[in-house]
Amino acid sequence: MSLHLYDTSVRTVREFVPVEPGRASIYLCGATVQAPPHIGHIRSGVNFDVLRRWMVRSGYEVTFCRNVTDIDDKIIRVAADEGVPWFVIAERNQRAFTWAYEVLGCLPPTVEPRATGHVPEMIELMERLIAAGHAYASRGDVYFDVMSYADRYGSLSNQRLENMRAAGDTDTDSCKRDPRDFALWKGEKPGEPTWPTPWGRGRPGWHLECSAMATKYLGPTFDIHGGGVDLIFPHHENELTQSQAAGDGFARYWMHNGMLKIGAEKMSKSLGNSLLIPEVTKKVRPVELRYYLAAPHYRSSIDYSEEALAEAASAYQRIEGFVTRAAEVIHDVDAHAPLPQAFADALDDDLGTPQALAVVHEVVREGNVALAQGNKEQVARLLAETQNMLDVLGLDPRSEQWRSSGGDVGLRSTVDALVSVALEQRQAARGRKDFAAADSIRDQLAGAGILVEDTPQGPRWELSR
Repeated sequence: MSLHLYDTSVRTVREFVPVEPGRASIYLCGATVQAPPHIGHIRSGVNFDVLRRWMVRSGYEVTFCRNVTDIDDKIIRVAADEGVPWFVIAERNQRAFTWAYEVLGCLPPTVEPRATGHVPEMIELMERLIAAGHAYASRGDVYFDVMSYADRYGSLSNQRLENMRAAGDTDTDSCKRDPRDFALWKGEKPGEPTWPTPWGRGRPGWHLECSAMATKYLGPTFDIHGGGVDLIFPHHENELTQSQAAGDGFARYWMHNGMLKIGAEKMSKSLGNSLLIPEVTKKVRPVELRYYLAAPHYRSSIDYSEEALAEAASAYQRIEGFVTRAAEVIHDVDAHAPLPQAFADALDDDLGTPQALAVVHEVVREGNVALAQGNKEQVARLLAETQNMLDVLGLDPRSEQWRSSGGDVGLRSTVDALVSVALEQRQAARGRKDFAAADSIRDQLAGAGILVEDTPQGPRWELSR
């Protein structure tokens, strides 16, 4: 089976056929950096990281572009409230997003453009649209004329133009030919950052930014454009409209991940229920949070609860437990071992991570049986399958990412050395049948947050969760 993906633009699953054979280009709408990220923001990063990893495993050379919107109405408002320059807010929160992506195991993008670095490309796109009769300048602003593209506008979101409300991206519609026209460029206002253009100083509109950055790095026609389902309209609709009106093919597939909710409401800072990444990773380890976000199908919504988060952590720990025990028996794992066909079929079917993880858990169950039976050949095969599947999902507990994510590597080495001394003392006490002393050492370690498990290969320890 070849890779098939759900394409929002045609509202069905269809076979992925790239623009260029053997290569795949992905543009993901990244952060608008007016605030630090909560787990709803980072879900798209995890979902599209799994897609990217699966494409690489499937033999594609992937160019992955994830932008940063570092100038926006919201950023300007937050800066004004704090009494600091806009770029202070943007820089601070971009660093918070970068940390969050990294701590959850997302591979760095091939390129991560910032909107403010691409004003020349935006000016060029506006000039093309004006020349083609699809945009106009008005009192320092530049707008897209939706009536000039009325037969196509609304195709992505499946809306009819006559049912659309006015675009809410300007203070007044007095400069527009039609209230539904959306802003490409916003004229200069006191206290706001500005850049020079042929139509006067000002700053870019949100939709224009992404069209300019996507086509600069991925070309006029590229493979996949992704983002949250809340971006379909107006953001992605407007991106598609202005890009195609200018003559670009733009994205051939549109992929949208579902929202993360608390109760029946979409998670947002305005509801006061946002869960920031540093806070959640105090409750579970980063790898367990990644499992929680990756386990549901990317198009489904997630209703957050601490119980569900704890269940996801326990599910991951069962996988991790097998990998850890098996690795004590099998020291050389075949990184090129074939993946189970059911796992590959699940991911080829619109990135079906629930079904893929079901395969992982089934292999882990078989592996635990093989461990109990002492069948090293079977353990070696099942460990290789498990780790290779987890590598695709970014969840391999033996990867460098997760080995070092628990804290400073040097500190871990020091703790390991100290615990080893205590375990040697415990083994000596058991050897002379002083079981009270051995139990006391184990209890003291447990009190310090270190759990000891006796295995056929000797005692093994881990930090208490």
